[in-house]
Amino acid sequence: MKARTRAATLLLTPFFVLFTAVMVVPIGYAVWLSLFTEKQSGLGFGGTETVFTGLDNYTAALGDRAFLEGFGVLLGYCLLYVPLLLAGALGLALLLDSALARARRFFQLALFLPHAVPGIIAALIWVYLYTPQLSPVVQAMDAGGVGFDFFSPEGTLPSVVNIALWEWLGYNMVIFYAALQAIDRSVLEAATVDGASAWRIAFAIKVPLIKASLAMVGLFTIIGSLQLFTEPLILNKGTGSAVTSTWTPNMYAYTAAFDRNDYGLAAAASVLLALTAALLSFAVTRLTGRRRTGTANGPVTAGEPGAAGRPGTTARKERTA
Repeated sequence: MKARTRAATLLLTPFFVLFTAVMVVPIGYAVWLSLFTEKQSGLGFGGTETVFTGLDNYTAALGDRAFLEGFGVLLGYCLLYVPLLLAGALGLALLLDSALARARRFFQLALFLPHAVPGIIAALIWVYLYTPQLSPVVQAMDAGGVGFDFFSPEGTLPSVVNIALWEWLGYNMVIFYAALQAIDRSVLEAATVDGASAWRIAFAIKVPLIKASLAMVGLFTIIGSLQLFTEPLILNKGTGSAVTSTWTPNMYAYTAAFDRNDYGLAAAASVLLALTAALLSFAVTRLTGRRRTGTANGPVTAGEPGAAGRPGTTARKERTA
């Protein structure tokens, strides 16, 4: 027993050391930094001094309309982006997993390739495609009578969502496809023999069996959405778009730190954003956990997939006989 404990300690120590160095220490430093601010003495001719201000930076961030509007932007972004990503990735995965699919390897690679492009490069590519004077796409849309300004206040959010979908759709499709490939093929064969259509097999059998993967991708997508930064930052630089320097909370913190040199306010904004992500993660995890528990404890019919291994199925069969 002691040998196992020593082996486990030896194997886990590098992880906890790295986790402490790159996660715990930076977060702790950010919390510490958020409690201070730099002030100039006299009429501004003296040097700056660091002053303990307690929760003043948090109050300033929460009282700043630009910071709160950034969360509104994130809410609209999540409401538009998360359903489109989950539906698109799941639909593509189901198509690749279907019996009619051909050249699976090619389409997996083709759909995954955009994820291999760094986010800043992807944003630059789409800025080119959004610019009316340069983009053949915009020119073709104008020629067809479909006028749309991707940099307008109404078009900015869909523009950012489109870039994110292009980057992440293939990545999450691979996750769903791997989960679908892990399903016991005998279950699908039994459903086919019973006369179930392809649509029924897909949405009544396959999708329920990969709920864990759906919940995981949904959780990671929501957390990633809260960290929205690269795409709107590129759109903000010299494109004339409606994206401001405080369009998202991350951009607000970046502007506070590097444009206004207010590191205490930037740290406070970052801590508030991290707390929001933690609360949302907890809520989504509890919600999906309750649904999974409810499904596992629910009634099961004798012909339902997976019923053979659950208590009470044999008894029902005997009573029926």
